[in-house]
Formats: sequence, structure tokens, C-alpha cells
Amino acid sequence: MSSNIFVPHHIHATQQDFAGNHGIGRYVFMPGSDGRAKEIASHFNHLDTRLHPRGHNVYLGTLESGGKTIDVAAISSGMGCPSTEIIVHELYNLGVKRFLRIGTAGTLQPGLVRVGDIVNVQASVRDEDTTRHYAPVEVPAVASLEFVSSVLLAGEHLKLSRYIHTGIVHCKSSLYARELSAGPRSSENNAYLNLLTESGVLATEMETATLFMQAQLYNYQLMQQGDGHAWHVRAGAILGIIGDFEESGKADQAIKNSIQLALETVKTLAAQELPG
Repeated sequence: MSSNIFVPHHIHATQQDFAGNHGIGRYVFMPGSDGRAKEIASHFNHLDTRLHPRGHNVYLGTLESGGKTIDVAAISSGMGCPSTEIIVHELYNLGVKRFLRIGTAGTLQPGLVRVGDIVNVQASVRDEDTTRHYAPVEVPAVASLEFVSSVLLAGEHLKLSRYIHTGIVHCKSSLYARELSAGPRSSENNAYLNLLTESGVLATEMETATLFMQAQLYNYQLMQQGDGHAWHVRAGAILGIIGDFEESGKADQAIKNSIQLALETVKTLAAQELPG
């Protein structure tokens, strides 16, 4: 990261806004929509809101856990990897090093991963173009182990373990063509999704690949600067499985459970990272 003062174009915030947690910086929750960011922020103490005309509003606050005060924030990533790339880049350059996506996904394993369940993402299939501008497709997009394990511990604490599946998801550029069979390449897209299903990929979504890839590249930059492990970027993702209208009740519960799981995950990770 440059020592110069970074001025973001899509977020109304400063580097000071994202400082805290004894130098690690704020833990940031990243849902796709501003409405969900606001819902997450309703659980914060000392809420402070920074509005932006593009809808990427920043919600700053704290959480209390085990006698510790944890500095947190929530902001919408928008839809798809191009929007996510912009927000992650600006957040990182404002000092953020802890990213947790809270999103939704469609199942690729309906017999196992059902509507209402949650996927704890380990890695992402890079079926989008944004990350290809950063690294060749052979480089995997992988979540931080610290987040993956913290999600599992948080799930046990909340008694949600039976709904949580940990594994790989598919990250795409197109919803309607790639997943929902719109357009003249529908048979080709359906065959591709079947291939992913038979490869054991759990679900399909649109944002995780760039989040994980950018985190990996930022870590390389930090390693070149000689910073210690406490300053490394860590990124994770929790996805609620949604389905069609007939199962909207289960989908709504998946989203509610995902938010509770995300809050507990940050508390779990902070308990390991922050001094007592």
C-alpha cells in the first residue's frame, strides 16, 4: 500500500474511519446490497453512517464479545465481480485487512445443499473475467483458513452446524445466461454447470473469486514490505442458499442465519487475534 493518502471514488470514508483493533483495522462485512449492509449494521453499537450517492454506504460501529470491543463496518459490494473489485480495492487502500462476504447462492448439489442451508466457502471456481486481469486462471482463488475455521466454530456455538456445508463454489459473470439458461448458448451453459456439479462444486454465486484473489495479491504486496502475519489480509465468505418463490421462507431464514453466523464468526476470529 502506498504511503500517500488514498482518496476513494465510490466510498465516503477515510483511512482513519477504518483504523482500530490495535492496528489490524476494522473487520468489514460485505453483503451485496445496501439493505443487507444496513441490516447487519443494526447489530452494531455506536453506529455511524457515511452515505454515498452510488449506494455503497459505509456503516461503522462496534461489537462486544468476551469483554473486548471489536471495531467493525458494513458496506455493500454491489452485484458481480467488477463492482466487488472496486469496493475491495478502495477498502484495502483505506486500510482494511479483514473482509467477510455475506451473500446468497444457488445450489449445485440439491440433494445435499438445500434451500435454507449455508455454504462456508473454501475456494472459488474463477468463471468470470475480472480476476483474469490480475492473474492467470490456473491460480486458485482461496479463502483464508482463519475465516473458514472461524465460521465452523461460530456455527457450533450457534447450533447451526447441521445447516453449514464447507467447500468450493462457482463464481460467474452472468446470472441469466450462465445459470438460468437465457440466450442461444443455453445448452452449452447447462452442460458446464452439470460438469461443475459432477466435480463436487457446492453452489454458484457472483462475487467470491475477486475477493479471494485480491486478498491473495495484497498479501503478496505486504510480504514484500516485510510486515508480520498479523497484518496479512484475510477474506472469507458465508453464502445463504436461496431457491424459487415456493421456498422463499427457507431462503429468508438462510439469510437471517447467515447474518448471525457472520457476526459470530467475526467475534470468534477477533478472540484469537485481538489482545485481551
